Amino acid sequence: MKTTYREAVRAALRDALQRDERVFLMGEDVGRYGGSFAVSLGLLEEFGPERIRDTPLSESGFVGAGIGAALGGMRPVVEIMTVNFSLLALDQIINNAATLLHMSGGQFNVPVVIRMTTGAGRQLGAQHSHSLEGWYAHIPGLRILAPATLADARGMLWTALQDPDPVLIFEHGSLYNVAGELEDDAGPVDIDKAAVRRQGTGISLITYGGTLPAVFEAADRLAGEGIDAEVIDLRTLRPLDDGTILGSVGKTHRAVVVDEGWRSGSISAEIAARIGDEGFFELDAPVGRVCSEEVPVPYSKHMELAALPSVERIVTAARKAVGGHG
Repeated sequence: MKTTYREAVRAALRDALQRDERVFLMGEDVGRYGGSFAVSLGLLEEFGPERIRDTPLSESGFVGAGIGAALGGMRPVVEIMTVNFSLLALDQIINNAATLLHMSGGQFNVPVVIRMTTGAGRQLGAQHSHSLEGWYAHIPGLRILAPATLADARGMLWTALQDPDPVLIFEHGSLYNVAGELEDDAGPVDIDKAAVRRQGTGISLITYGGTLPAVFEAADRLAGEGIDAEVIDLRTLRPLDDGTILGSVGKTHRAVVVDEGWRSGSISAEIAARIGDEGFFELDAPVGRVCSEEVPVPYSKHMELAALPSVERIVTAARKAVGGHG
């Protein structure tokens, strides 16, 4: 069926609400307004205010309530408007959700799912545009998901709700309007493995989330130059699927990691380090990285685009890695 990323996420929420009466959605404007990005439009009318709960503008408060509900046996889906606003709930996410199982000696799981929008490219200013999922991937006790395709947008939520521990899902804002085909029987998907989205033998382009479309375009351009790029969609940032990453590098012997986060201390740095640790002798060139410029994301459109990973920068990094291509 023809659908969009936004509608796929809505279908995932509807499916979870229908399957399990313990599931409910809570967050700012998720009810009467239909969600800040129209993801939950119509769900209040379908499931009622007990299960589609509008919250005050207090991230620490409602994330904490979601953690409490999870501890009490519910399966809450907590929506935070943007990743930037999740910083107001860092104490709840990192000091409570991520640690309670460990600190209770294995007695208390926290089966909460926290969804939020991430990423730039929409002229929303720095407070609404950063890609901070790499920060959360640093934290033991959390699982970090980044659905980049319609199938993953549709299928990751239910699998996440089966996890006894906290799961954070990062939905890139530029993807909500992306349209495509989705199988009529699309359902839960694996959240343990990265996906090889395009086979290749010349270089591994490793990415996730909102940069996947740019990487596909770069791979097409590189193919026109005789460079056969393999595209890896990480899908899960914690735990990373080292096997798929290293398997691809073992085949291509070159890699470029594309990450919309800042370069310093980024998930791209972690991936490059792991390739160096475990796959050094497979490499024919240093691991390249294409990241956002080290500035707050600008509002001005041309400056914003200049700050973000672009097709041209990805192509240039790949040419450098294969050598002799400028």
